[in-house]
Amino acid sequence: MKTLVPESVRSKAEASLARFLIRNAVPILFTVLCLVGSYYARLPLKFLLNDIIVRMARNSFLVISLIIPVLAGLGLNFGIVLGAMAGQIAVITVTYWEIGGIAGFLLSMLLALPYAILFGWLTGILFNRAKGKEMIAGLILGFFANGLYQLVFLFLVGTIIPFRNEYMLLSTGIGLRNTVNLKGIHYALDNLLKVGVMGLNIPVATFASIVLLCLAIRFLFKTKLGQEFRSVGQNRYVAEVSGINVDRVRIIAVIFSTVLAAWGQLIFLQNIGTLNTYGSHVQVGTFAVAALLIGGATVSRATVGQALLGTFLFHLLFIISPLAGKNMMGSAQVGEYFRVFVAYGVIGVALALHAWQNITKKS
Repeated sequence: MKTLVPESVRSKAEASLARFLIRNAVPILFTVLCLVGSYYARLPLKFLLNDIIVRMARNSFLVISLIIPVLAGLGLNFGIVLGAMAGQIAVITVTYWEIGGIAGFLLSMLLALPYAILFGWLTGILFNRAKGKEMIAGLILGFFANGLYQLVFLFLVGTIIPFRNEYMLLSTGIGLRNTVNLKGIHYALDNLLKVGVMGLNIPVATFASIVLLCLAIRFLFKTKLGQEFRSVGQNRYVAEVSGINVDRVRIIAVIFSTVLAAWGQLIFLQNIGTLNTYGSHVQVGTFAVAALLIGGATVSRATVGQALLGTFLFHLLFIISPLAGKNMMGSAQVGEYFRVFVAYGVIGVALALHAWQNITKKS
């Protein structure tokens, strides 16, 4: 006998499916793009898996650093660029002191901490002055901070700041070289515990640090401070009436994000093994934000799962797009253009949707 499904149940199921598709439209779209791109790229599966493992280990920490400000109502924190700068200042110092291995990496994390806290505190103060416009404020702050960063390492190092290392300085003796070799801490964390499984090299220690961060964030949001983050993120006016010091909570959220970004940049750099002194930090905010959004996050809602999924899809697209572009269009450059289009396009769409939702709420 045929079981008849009541009309109300069917309509509810259809409505739930529609909500699911709308809510997850971006990750579904990028999953399809990755599948199609993988087909045309024709990369060996082992190579593809090894590359995505490396990229997940290298970039996940940075993307996860964006979650706390989103849930605290600060939107997408483009100010993590300052956290990346804090990490780079620390790694330059450790390289100058010639301290390598895991000791050098851990010392870099320790040295980055006060810089990141200071930068996060200053960023938080700015965001409190620019409530409702934190994302554009963070973006412009990144450009301003980059100018100061270049001033210090191009003109002050070797003059006002004593620096006696000919391998790191320019030939004039003033300013750091464009590229600094980080051989001392290269793979310091990745090689601490690495396991080979079926031809795949898995940096267990790096992934363990990412898992610990995920668990720490989950625990944080069960604490009183975590509940305050959520309250401020949902409605800062109601939170203030409830007795929560909204400005203080927002500053703490930004400090957490900046510190995590500094450590994430250190994980990134120890894997790369070289520091592009004046360029490594520039696209950190853009690519991390793009990855988070591709995972299905929004300006006001983000989870660890979305951060990891977005990192996976975004970097899978990075791997396959040049070859897919070459095989489909005859030019690998097409894939490069597509990657840039994706990075900026997904951010633009997210910001447009956020603005539209705000207008809809007000009306």
